[in-house]
Amino acid sequence: MQLRTLGKTGFEISEIGYGSWGTGGDWWKDACDEDSLASMNVACDLGVNYIDTAANYGMGRAEKLVGQVVRGRSDKIYVSTKVYPKNFNFVPSPGDSFAEAYPKGWLTECTENSLRNMGMECVDLQNFHVWVDDWAQVDEWKTEVEQLKAAGKIRAMGLSLVFPMEDHHVPVAAIETGLIDACQVVFNIFEQEAATKLFPLTAEKNVGIVVRCPLDEGALTGKVTPDCCWEEGDWRNDYFRDERKQEVADRVKALDFLLKGDVETMPEAALRYILSFDAVTSVIPGMRNVKHAEANVQASDKGALPAADMEELKNHAWPHNFWI
Repeated sequence: MQLRTLGKTGFEISEIGYGSWGTGGDWWKDACDEDSLASMNVACDLGVNYIDTAANYGMGRAEKLVGQVVRGRSDKIYVSTKVYPKNFNFVPSPGDSFAEAYPKGWLTECTENSLRNMGMECVDLQNFHVWVDDWAQVDEWKTEVEQLKAAGKIRAMGLSLVFPMEDHHVPVAAIETGLIDACQVVFNIFEQEAATKLFPLTAEKNVGIVVRCPLDEGALTGKVTPDCCWEEGDWRNDYFRDERKQEVADRVKALDFLLKGDVETMPEAALRYILSFDAVTSVIPGMRNVKHAEANVQASDKGALPAADMEELKNHAWPHNFWI
Protein backbone atom coordinates (compact mmCIF):
# COMPACT_ATOMS: atom_id res chain seq x y z
CA MET A 1 0.00 0.00 0.00
CA GLN A 2 1.39 3.35 -1.09
CA LEU A 3 0.93 6.52 0.97
CA ARG A 4 0.29 10.08 -0.20
CA THR A 5 0.34 13.34 1.75
CA LEU A 6 -3.06 14.94 2.35
CA GLY A 7 -2.34 18.47 1.27
CA LYS A 8 -0.87 20.78 3.88
CA THR A 9 -2.03 18.59 6.79
CA GLY A 10 1.09 16.44 6.57
CA PHE A 11 -1.07 13.32 7.09
CA GLU A 12 0.49 10.37 5.25
CA ILE A 13 -2.60 8.41 4.27
CA SER A 14 -3.15 5.29 2.19
CA GLU A 15 -3.96 5.69 -1.50
CA ILE A 16 -6.87 3.35 -0.94
CA GLY A 17 -9.10 4.43 1.92
CA TYR A 18 -12.23 2.84 3.36
CA GLY A 19 -15.58 4.42 2.48
CA SER A 20 -18.15 3.57 5.16
CA TRP A 21 -21.43 4.87 3.71
CA GLY A 22 -22.72 1.36 3.10
CA THR A 23 -21.89 0.24 6.65
CA GLY A 24 -24.49 2.65 7.99
CA GLY A 25 -27.33 0.62 6.53
CA ASP A 26 -30.43 2.73 6.00
CA TRP A 27 -30.47 2.99 2.20
CA TRP A 28 -28.28 -0.13 1.97
CA LYS A 29 -30.70 -2.88 2.96
CA ASP A 30 -28.06 -5.62 2.90
CA ALA A 31 -25.73 -3.94 5.42
CA CYS A 32 -24.30 -6.30 8.04
CA ASP A 33 -22.34 -5.02 11.05
CA GLU A 34 -20.31 -8.22 11.37
CA ASP A 35 -19.21 -8.07 7.72
CA SER A 36 -18.47 -4.35 7.96
CA LEU A 37 -16.25 -4.77 11.02
CA ALA A 38 -14.43 -7.70 9.44
CA SER A 39 -13.83 -5.91 6.14
CA MET A 40 -12.66 -2.73 7.86
CA ASN A 41 -10.16 -4.64 9.98
CA VAL A 42 -8.88 -6.66 7.02
CA ALA A 43 -8.47 -3.48 4.98
CA CYS A 44 -6.43 -1.95 7.80
CA ASP A 45 -4.38 -5.14 8.14
CA LEU A 46 -3.53 -4.77 4.44
CA GLY A 47 -2.34 -1.18 4.74
CA VAL A 48 -5.43 1.05 4.70
CA ASN A 49 -4.94 3.77 7.30
CA TYR A 50 -7.71 6.18 6.27
CA ILE A 51 -11.42 5.67 6.98
CA ASP A 52 -14.12 8.04 5.81
CA THR A 53 -17.50 8.22 7.50
CA ALA A 54 -20.28 10.75 8.20
CA ALA A 55 -22.67 11.63 10.99
CA ASN A 56 -25.69 10.78 8.83
CA TYR A 57 -24.53 7.37 7.58
CA GLY A 58 -27.20 5.44 9.43
CA MET A 59 -27.44 8.47 11.76
CA GLY A 60 -24.45 7.37 13.81
CA ARG A 61 -24.35 3.66 13.02
CA ALA A 62 -21.36 3.92 10.67
CA GLU A 63 -19.46 6.22 13.03
CA LYS A 64 -19.93 3.75 15.89
CA LEU A 65 -18.56 0.89 13.79
CA VAL A 66 -15.61 2.99 12.65
CA GLY A 67 -14.86 3.96 16.23
CA GLN A 68 -15.01 0.35 17.34
CA VAL A 69 -12.41 -0.63 14.76
CA VAL A 70 -10.10 2.33 15.36
CA ARG A 71 -10.15 1.98 19.15
CA GLY A 72 -9.34 -1.71 18.84
CA ARG A 73 -6.16 -1.20 16.83
CA SER A 74 -2.68 -0.12 17.86
CA ASP A 75 -1.74 1.32 14.44
CA LYS A 76 -2.60 4.90 13.51
CA ILE A 77 -5.82 5.12 11.53
CA TYR A 78 -6.79 8.54 10.20
CA VAL A 79 -10.53 9.21 10.48
CA SER A 80 -12.61 11.65 8.46
CA THR A 81 -16.26 12.42 9.17
CA LYS A 82 -18.82 14.97 7.98
CA VAL A 83 -21.36 17.45 9.35
CA TYR A 84 -24.66 17.09 7.51
CA PRO A 85 -26.75 20.19 6.74
CA LYS A 86 -29.36 20.67 9.43
CA ASN A 87 -32.02 21.30 6.79
CA PHE A 88 -31.03 18.07 4.98
CA ASN A 89 -30.63 19.93 1.68
CA PHE A 90 -27.83 17.98 0.03
CA VAL A 91 -28.02 19.89 -3.27
CA PRO A 92 -27.82 23.58 -2.24
CA SER A 93 -27.73 26.33 -4.84
CA PRO A 94 -26.43 29.91 -4.88
CA GLY A 95 -28.57 32.08 -2.65
CA ASP A 96 -29.50 29.25 -0.29
CA SER A 97 -29.13 30.16 3.35
CA PHE A 98 -25.93 29.13 5.12
CA ALA A 99 -27.70 29.60 8.44
CA GLU A 100 -30.37 27.07 7.50
CA ALA A 101 -27.77 24.51 6.49
CA TYR A 102 -25.17 25.15 9.19
CA PRO A 103 -26.63 27.39 11.93
CA LYS A 104 -24.34 28.86 14.55
CA GLY A 105 -22.98 26.12 16.78
CA TRP A 106 -24.08 23.28 14.47
CA LEU A 107 -20.53 22.40 13.40
CA THR A 108 -19.47 22.16 17.04
CA GLU A 109 -22.57 20.23 18.11
CA CYS A 110 -22.21 17.69 15.32
CA THR A 111 -18.47 17.30 15.88
CA GLU A 112 -18.98 16.57 19.57
CA ASN A 113 -21.75 14.09 18.78
CA SER A 114 -19.54 12.33 16.22
CA LEU A 115 -16.72 12.08 18.75
CA ARG A 116 -19.15 10.47 21.23
CA ASN A 117 -20.32 8.03 18.57
CA MET A 118 -16.75 7.01 17.78
CA GLY A 119 -15.47 7.11 21.35
CA MET A 120 -12.69 9.46 20.31
CA GLU A 121 -11.36 12.78 21.61
CA CYS A 122 -10.30 14.16 18.23
CA VAL A 123 -11.19 13.56 14.59
CA ASP A 124 -8.41 13.98 12.06
CA LEU A 125 -10.55 15.55 9.32
CA GLN A 126 -13.97 17.12 9.73
CA ASN A 127 -15.95 18.10 6.60
CA PHE A 128 -18.98 20.13 5.65
CA HIS A 129 -21.09 17.55 3.82
CA VAL A 130 -22.28 20.05 1.20
CA TRP A 131 -20.95 23.41 0.09
CA VAL A 132 -21.88 26.45 -1.99
CA ASP A 133 -18.91 28.74 -2.41
CA ASP A 134 -20.93 31.87 -1.60
CA TRP A 135 -20.84 30.59 1.97
CA ALA A 136 -17.11 31.30 2.20
CA GLN A 137 -18.05 34.90 3.05
CA VAL A 138 -19.73 33.85 6.32
CA ASP A 139 -17.44 34.37 9.29
CA GLU A 140 -19.21 32.10 11.81
CA TRP A 141 -17.94 28.84 10.35
CA LYS A 142 -14.38 30.13 10.25
CA THR A 143 -14.52 30.97 13.95
CA GLU A 144 -15.92 27.55 14.80
CA VAL A 145 -13.24 25.76 12.80
CA GLU A 146 -10.52 27.68 14.60
CA GLN A 147 -12.13 27.02 17.99
CA LEU A 148 -12.47 23.29 17.31
CA LYS A 149 -8.83 23.07 16.26
CA ALA A 150 -7.73 25.03 19.34
CA ALA A 151 -9.77 22.71 21.56
CA GLY A 152 -8.12 19.66 20.00
CA LYS A 153 -11.40 18.27 18.68
CA ILE A 154 -10.43 18.38 14.99
CA ARG A 155 -7.03 18.45 13.33
CA ALA A 156 -8.08 19.58 9.85
CA MET A 157 -11.14 20.85 7.96
CA GLY A 158 -12.47 19.83 4.58
CA LEU A 159 -15.38 20.06 2.16
CA SER A 160 -17.43 17.26 0.65
CA LEU A 161 -18.43 18.79 -2.67
CA VAL A 162 -21.86 18.65 -4.25
CA PHE A 163 -22.44 16.45 -7.30
CA PRO A 164 -22.62 17.31 -10.14
CA MET A 165 -19.76 19.80 -9.98
CA GLU A 166 -21.29 23.04 -11.18
CA ASP A 167 -19.19 26.20 -11.02
CA HIS A 168 -20.81 27.48 -7.80
CA HIS A 169 -19.76 24.29 -6.03
CA VAL A 170 -16.08 24.69 -6.92
CA PRO A 171 -14.63 26.00 -3.64
CA VAL A 172 -12.35 28.76 -4.91
CA ALA A 173 -13.26 31.25 -2.19
CA ALA A 174 -13.34 28.65 0.58
CA ILE A 175 -9.83 27.48 -0.26
CA GLU A 176 -8.63 31.10 -0.29
CA THR A 177 -9.54 31.36 3.41
CA GLY A 178 -6.66 28.98 4.18
CA LEU A 179 -8.94 26.92 6.45
CA ILE A 180 -9.71 24.15 3.97
CA ASP A 181 -7.24 21.28 4.03
CA ALA A 182 -9.00 18.76 1.77
CA CYS A 183 -11.88 18.34 -0.67
CA GLN A 184 -13.90 15.20 -1.24
CA VAL A 185 -15.33 14.88 -4.73
CA VAL A 186 -17.10 12.48 -7.10
CA PHE A 187 -14.58 11.42 -9.73
CA ASN A 188 -14.35 8.28 -11.85
CA ILE A 189 -13.94 7.03 -15.41
CA PHE A 190 -17.40 8.32 -16.33
CA GLU A 191 -17.49 11.50 -14.20
CA GLN A 192 -14.24 13.24 -15.17
CA GLU A 193 -15.14 16.90 -14.58
CA ALA A 194 -13.04 17.32 -11.43
CA ALA A 195 -9.81 16.74 -13.38
CA THR A 196 -10.19 20.12 -15.06
CA LYS A 197 -12.51 22.02 -12.70
CA LEU A 198 -10.91 21.19 -9.36
CA PHE A 199 -7.54 19.43 -9.50
CA PRO A 200 -5.50 22.39 -10.85
CA LEU A 201 -6.86 24.57 -8.03
CA THR A 202 -6.16 22.09 -5.23
CA ALA A 203 -2.72 21.26 -6.58
CA GLU A 204 -1.79 24.95 -6.66
CA LYS A 205 -3.07 25.56 -3.12
CA ASN A 206 -1.76 22.28 -1.63
CA VAL A 207 -5.23 21.00 -0.73
CA GLY A 208 -5.75 17.24 -0.54
CA ILE A 209 -8.23 15.39 -2.75
CA VAL A 210 -10.26 12.42 -1.54
CA VAL A 211 -12.27 10.71 -4.29
CA ARG A 212 -15.66 9.18 -3.54
CA CYS A 213 -17.91 7.10 -5.82
CA PRO A 214 -14.90 5.66 -7.71
CA LEU A 215 -17.05 2.84 -9.06
CA ASP A 216 -20.00 5.11 -9.94
CA GLU A 217 -22.20 3.59 -7.24
CA GLY A 218 -21.38 0.11 -8.52
CA ALA A 219 -21.74 0.74 -12.26
CA LEU A 220 -18.00 0.33 -12.83
CA THR A 221 -17.83 -3.01 -11.08
CA GLY A 222 -19.08 -4.57 -14.31
CA LYS A 223 -21.74 -6.41 -12.34
CA VAL A 224 -24.73 -4.19 -13.12
CA THR A 225 -26.78 -6.00 -15.75
CA PRO A 226 -30.38 -5.69 -16.96
CA ASP A 227 -31.29 -8.56 -14.62
CA CYS A 228 -29.94 -6.91 -11.46
CA CYS A 229 -32.23 -6.20 -8.53
CA TRP A 230 -31.69 -5.49 -4.87
CA GLU A 231 -33.71 -5.89 -1.70
CA GLU A 232 -36.97 -3.96 -1.52
CA GLY A 233 -36.33 -0.42 -0.35
CA ASP A 234 -32.68 -0.42 -1.40
CA TRP A 235 -31.78 2.86 -3.14
CA ARG A 236 -30.03 1.07 -6.00
CA ASN A 237 -33.34 -0.15 -7.38
CA ASP A 238 -34.21 3.47 -8.16
CA TYR A 239 -30.71 4.63 -9.07
CA PHE A 240 -30.42 1.92 -11.75
CA ARG A 241 -34.07 1.99 -12.82
CA ASP A 242 -35.65 1.36 -16.21
CA GLU A 243 -33.17 1.38 -19.13
CA ARG A 244 -30.30 2.61 -17.00
CA LYS A 245 -28.97 -0.88 -16.25
CA GLN A 246 -28.67 -1.70 -19.94
CA GLU A 247 -26.91 1.57 -20.68
CA VAL A 248 -24.47 0.99 -17.82
CA ALA A 249 -23.76 -2.54 -19.02
CA ASP A 250 -23.11 -1.33 -22.57
CA ARG A 251 -20.80 1.48 -21.49
CA VAL A 252 -18.81 -0.76 -19.15
CA LYS A 253 -18.50 -3.40 -21.88
CA ALA A 254 -16.87 -0.71 -24.05
CA LEU A 255 -14.11 -0.48 -21.42
CA ASP A 256 -12.97 -4.07 -21.92
CA PHE A 257 -9.83 -2.76 -23.61
CA LEU A 258 -8.54 -1.97 -20.11
CA LEU A 259 -8.48 -5.65 -19.12
CA LYS A 260 -5.06 -6.56 -20.35
CA GLY A 261 -1.56 -6.85 -18.99
CA ASP A 262 -1.67 -6.77 -15.19
CA VAL A 263 -5.20 -5.31 -14.99
CA GLU A 264 -7.38 -8.16 -13.81
CA THR A 265 -10.79 -6.62 -13.09
CA MET A 266 -12.87 -3.57 -13.93
CA PRO A 267 -12.91 -2.32 -10.30
CA GLU A 268 -9.12 -2.49 -10.31
CA ALA A 269 -8.98 -0.50 -13.56
CA ALA A 270 -11.39 2.08 -12.15
CA LEU A 271 -9.32 2.59 -8.99
CA ARG A 272 -6.03 2.74 -10.87
CA TYR A 273 -7.51 5.32 -13.25
CA ILE A 274 -8.12 7.63 -10.29
CA LEU A 275 -4.72 6.99 -8.74
CA SER A 276 -3.09 7.92 -12.06
CA PHE A 277 -3.79 11.58 -11.13
CA ASP A 278 -1.11 13.13 -8.93
CA ALA A 279 -3.64 15.57 -7.48
CA VAL A 280 -5.53 12.70 -5.84
CA THR A 281 -4.50 11.78 -2.30
CA SER A 282 -6.82 8.85 -1.62
CA VAL A 283 -9.79 7.04 -3.12
CA ILE A 284 -12.46 5.59 -0.82
CA PRO A 285 -14.39 2.68 -2.34
CA GLY A 286 -17.01 0.98 -0.23
CA MET A 287 -15.91 -2.53 0.68
CA ARG A 288 -18.42 -4.10 3.00
CA ASN A 289 -17.03 -7.61 2.89
CA VAL A 290 -13.58 -9.11 3.24
CA LYS A 291 -13.39 -10.23 -0.40
CA HIS A 292 -13.86 -6.67 -1.64
CA ALA A 293 -11.33 -5.30 0.83
CA GLU A 294 -8.70 -7.81 -0.27
CA ALA A 295 -9.30 -7.04 -3.94
CA ASN A 296 -9.44 -3.24 -3.72
CA VAL A 297 -6.22 -2.71 -1.79
CA GLN A 298 -4.21 -4.40 -4.54
CA ALA A 299 -4.81 -1.47 -6.89
CA SER A 300 -2.34 0.69 -4.99
CA ASP A 301 0.80 -1.36 -5.57
CA LYS A 302 -0.01 -1.89 -9.26
CA GLY A 303 0.38 1.80 -10.03
CA ALA A 304 -0.99 4.03 -12.78
CA LEU A 305 -2.71 2.84 -15.93
CA PRO A 306 -0.74 3.03 -19.20
CA ALA A 307 -0.64 6.51 -20.74
CA ALA A 308 -2.35 5.29 -23.91
CA ASP A 309 -5.28 3.93 -21.90
CA MET A 310 -5.57 7.16 -19.93
CA GLU A 311 -5.78 9.10 -23.19
CA GLU A 312 -8.40 6.75 -24.63
CA LEU A 313 -10.50 7.03 -21.45
CA LYS A 314 -11.10 10.70 -22.17
CA ASN A 315 -13.45 9.45 -24.91
CA HIS A 316 -15.46 7.46 -22.37
CA ALA A 317 -16.44 10.36 -20.14
CA TRP A 318 -20.17 10.12 -19.50
CA PRO A 319 -21.57 12.97 -17.40
CA HIS A 320 -24.86 11.70 -16.04
CA ASN A 321 -26.90 12.28 -12.94
CA PHE A 322 -28.84 9.19 -11.93
CA TRP A 323 -29.85 10.94 -8.70
CA ILE A 324 -32.62 12.72 -10.60
